[in-house]
Amino acid sequence: MSDDFTKRLRSVVKNHVPDCTDLISVDRLSGGASQETYRLKVDTTHGPQLLAMRRAPGGLHNEPVVGHPGLAAEALLMRAAAAAGVPEPQVHYVLEVADGLGDGFIMQWLEGEALGARIVKSPDLAGVRENLAFECGQILARIHAIDLSDSGLDKVLSPQPPSDYVEQTWERYRAFNTPQPMIDYVGRWLKDNLPQTAEQKLVHNDFRNGNVMVSTEGVVAVLDWEVAHIGDPMRDLGWICTNSWRFGRSDLPVGGFGRYEDLFAGYESVSGEAVNPQRVKFWEVFGSFWWAVGCLGMAEHYRSGPDKTVERPGIGRRSSECQVDCANLLIPGPVQLVEGLDLTASDEMPRLDELLISVRDYLRNDVMAATQGRLNFMSRVAANSLDIVLRDLASGERHRDAETARLRTLLNAPDASLSDLRWRLVKGLRGGEIALSDVDLQTHLRTTVVNQLAIDQPVYSGLKNALSFNAA
Repeated sequence: MSDDFTKRLRSVVKNHVPDCTDLISVDRLSGGASQETYRLKVDTTHGPQLLAMRRAPGGLHNEPVVGHPGLAAEALLMRAAAAAGVPEPQVHYVLEVADGLGDGFIMQWLEGEALGARIVKSPDLAGVRENLAFECGQILARIHAIDLSDSGLDKVLSPQPPSDYVEQTWERYRAFNTPQPMIDYVGRWLKDNLPQTAEQKLVHNDFRNGNVMVSTEGVVAVLDWEVAHIGDPMRDLGWICTNSWRFGRSDLPVGGFGRYEDLFAGYESVSGEAVNPQRVKFWEVFGSFWWAVGCLGMAEHYRSGPDKTVERPGIGRRSSECQVDCANLLIPGPVQLVEGLDLTASDEMPRLDELLISVRDYLRNDVMAATQGRLNFMSRVAANSLDIVLRDLASGERHRDAETARLRTLLNAPDASLSDLRWRLVKGLRGGEIALSDVDLQTHLRTTVVNQLAIDQPVYSGLKNALSFNAA
């Protein structure tokens, strides 16, 4: 930390945080994709205490935009939520321009677990998980009951109707100029099944496992309010059920720790309103649709730069995870996996698989053993990408040949190339010429995304879910 940063921060905590007499230390924490997070140790009239500071990257002042109301609004949201009985840290001070630290706020430091995988798996939290879905439902009901006018939130938040979210996400995908028929199928389904409601309530918009802090006593705090808006409250219930946030426990749809009925019962116990499961399903489907497009966005970032890290194309390949989740929700059914080639059958020396495996094992065994932090993480990502290439060498060609054969029959285009066939299907879906109810279409999409996921991420829970229909 620069001396100027520390000097300015010391002045802020001494002058604006109750009972604070000095700044002892400040540490920037990892995590937080869009904002900086710091742990502050301060001296007070009651002894040393910890505080947290959330700040805009680089200490900038950013103008609020639709969908991102800014850190001052986030502090207001947290204060309004706390007043409504939502577990929140106390916000001590919102930074001002004169402080010279950029946008941000200083708040109470809370202890608890915020990593989703640990919340799902930690033995220490086993006793809490049983009631966690019910508690999350109660918390969401309290959030949705906050009076927008009395709290002043109607002045800083923007209304976001479901149709806007669907169209914005679909438009972003179309700008990538890549044919992903399952994404277009889901976009059509979402447009055809928009929630018919005029409700305008506060929506957290990122309420999920990983954005709630949990202790052995239950939920300690609701985190990351930065994309809150005014809209359909059922978006929050669907978002926490999206498979991407279950951390491998797809059998427990609410965050990987609970059941739909418990979430709904908790919500209804506070709101007094019955939950419509179909509206929740709409937003669960949208969650996977949104993240499928988001993953492709990572690949686009790699292509267009400037952040050409090994992580971005790896995340790009995770789009198939979300596409399979959509298929499982909308067009479930049996599917056949192609049989992979035996890469060891070649008489080349060395074989392609040996070259790839040697580099992969070097990254996993040598580089990871000698590194830590981000370099260690990136080495693991690079090794995982080589595994994708190995699986594609074994199964990719047969998978794409089968996809081509199905599409030639489906579209009555016996001589068209795979790229042309994909574009024909995508354009037919976008234009409405192809019916979503077509059984052959559904079988093709389901088979294609499942086989692609078997290449990209065979350990993802959605693949097991998809294949479970074979035994039904």
